[in-house]
Amino acid sequence: MRKSNSTQRFNDKDELKMQLQLVPPCRVPRVGDIHRIETSTSTSTVTVRRRRRRNAVTTAMRAVVQRVASASVEVEGRIVSEIGPGLLVLVGIHDSDSDADADYICRKVLNMRLFPNENTGKAWDHSVMQKNYQVLLVSQFTLYGFLKGNKPDFHVAMAPQRAKPFYASLVDRFRNAYNSDAIKDGVFGAMMKVKLCPSVPVQGAFIA
Repeated sequence: MRKSNSTQRFNDKDELKMQLQLVPPCRVPRVGDIHRIETSTSTSTVTVRRRRRRNAVTTAMRAVVQRVASASVEVEGRIVSEIGPGLLVLVGIHDSDSDADADYICRKVLNMRLFPNENTGKAWDHSVMQKNYQVLLVSQFTLYGFLKGNKPDFHVAMAPQRAKPFYASLVDRFRNAYNSDAIKDGVFGAMMKVKLCPSVPVQGAFIA
């Protein structure tokens, strides 16, 4: 006996429902969640650390990384720092940042594979340390600016009195983790003119 169309549709729905019940549930990240991804070099695991957002602004140190052929910092018409091939890193310090955040930024920037490997032909294979290139660090509190109406607001950035020694400790971390002569920085709190010549249009921003 041939089944009616209505009976067939009913059975199809039941079968689909049973199939959906077999699919394991997954958690969808909420808009207010920030995920920090850290890869361990000793294992093949990836650790995801979640950071909350406060007042729609990320509560963690922020760095914008640019691969450059050269870059320099000028203050009052005088060049105070310059590098050849390497990375220009703009650093924004949040009011709640800790030594753990500074350690993470240092480790992540120095190990980011943004440079090609001429031997293998891979475009994204070498870090700045593997290439023996330089790093230019520039403090940039405006990375934590957001519009309050039509006016920029920077109240979540760390206050200058605390940020200056904190930034200095970050620079020391880079120098201790790499070659101290390869780490350059600007002048904290000064009106700086940053000039750069990108090697190729490669720019990566990440939140720690």
